[in-house]
Amino acid sequence: MTWLTPLLADIDRPDPLAGFRYPLLALLVALVATVVLTPFVRNWAVQRGAVDDPNRDDRRVHTEPTPRWGGIAIFGGILVALGAVLPFAYPVEPFPPYLVGMLLGALVLVVVGALDDLKEFSAKWQAAAIFAVAFGVQVFQSASPKAGRVVIQGIETPILAPGGEWLAFGAWSAVITAVYIFVVTKTMDTIDGIDGLTAGIAGIAGGTLAMIATYEGQPRVALVAAAIAGASVGFLRYNYNPARIFMGTGGAQTLGFLLACLSIVGALKTAAALALFIPILVFGVPLIDAMVVVVRRLLSRQPLTQADKRHVHHLLLSRGLNQRQAVWVLYIVAIAMAGVLITIVRLQG
Repeated sequence: MTWLTPLLADIDRPDPLAGFRYPLLALLVALVATVVLTPFVRNWAVQRGAVDDPNRDDRRVHTEPTPRWGGIAIFGGILVALGAVLPFAYPVEPFPPYLVGMLLGALVLVVVGALDDLKEFSAKWQAAAIFAVAFGVQVFQSASPKAGRVVIQGIETPILAPGGEWLAFGAWSAVITAVYIFVVTKTMDTIDGIDGLTAGIAGIAGGTLAMIATYEGQPRVALVAAAIAGASVGFLRYNYNPARIFMGTGGAQTLGFLLACLSIVGALKTAAALALFIPILVFGVPLIDAMVVVVRRLLSRQPLTQADKRHVHHLLLSRGLNQRQAVWVLYIVAIAMAGVLITIVRLQG
C-alpha cells in the first residue's frame, strides 16, 4: 500500500482553485469577448464620428484622432460572460434583482456616455445621470433578507474594533450610498487621461474584489467582479499605449459604477472593521488622484469642474515619464494597495 500514499495525500490536499473556477471562467470569457467585440465597435465609432480630436484642448496627450465608444465593447464583454457563466453556476436564479439593477444602471451610463462622446454634455448633466442610476439601483432588492442589495446600511463603531456597536444610517442610507457610488464612478472617469490607465486600474480593482468575495464566501459577487476584470484586461489589447480606441465617458463611468456597486454588495459587508478602508485601498489610485486635483484647484481658486492638467498622471508625465512608464507606476501603486487589503482580509479570516 506504500504506492498509494502519494495519491491519498493528494485527496486530502486542499484544492487551490476552490471557489475560483467560475470566476476564472467568467474572466476568460469576458476577456475573449471584449477582444473580439472591440474592433467592430471601433469601426462603428469611426463611422458615427465618435472620434477624439487631440487638438480640441491642451489636456489631450495623444497626437492622432482616436475613436471612442470602447465602453460599449467592455459592457458587451461583461454581458457575454455573465450570460454564458451565471446560468451554469446558478441555474435557479442566475440574475438576482440587485444584479439586474446594476446592469440596467450600467446600460444607462453606456448610452449616456456614448451620447456625451458625441454631444459633450455639461458636468451637471453627467452628474445627474450618475446620481439617477446610483439611487435607482437601490430600488432593486429581493424578498429574501439574505439576498444582496446595493445599499450601505451602516457602519461598525469603533471602526477598528471588530464586534463593536453597529451604527445604522437609517433614512440616510440611500443618500450615503448614492454619494459613494457617485464618487467612485466619477473618479474612475477622471483618471481616464492616458492610454490604458482606467482599464488597468479597473482590472486590478475587479480582481481584488473577486478575490475578497471568494475568500469571504460570496461566489456570485466574485464571478461578476472577475467578469469586469476580464473585460477591462481584454480592452487593454487595444487601449494600451499607443491606444487604437478609447473607452470614452460611458466606459469609464460604467466600470466605476459596477465596481462601486459590487464593493457595497460584497466587500463592505464582509469585514465590518475594515469597511472604511476597503474602498480606500481598492479604489486608492482614482481617489488619491481626485483629492490631489481638488486640493490644487482650491488652492488656485479654480472651479472644481474645470478640466486641466492637474491629475497625478499629468504630474508624472511632466516629470519626464512617458505614458507607459506613468501607467505602470500607478499600476504598481494599485497592486500594492490591493495586496495589502487581501493580506489583511486573509489574516482576519
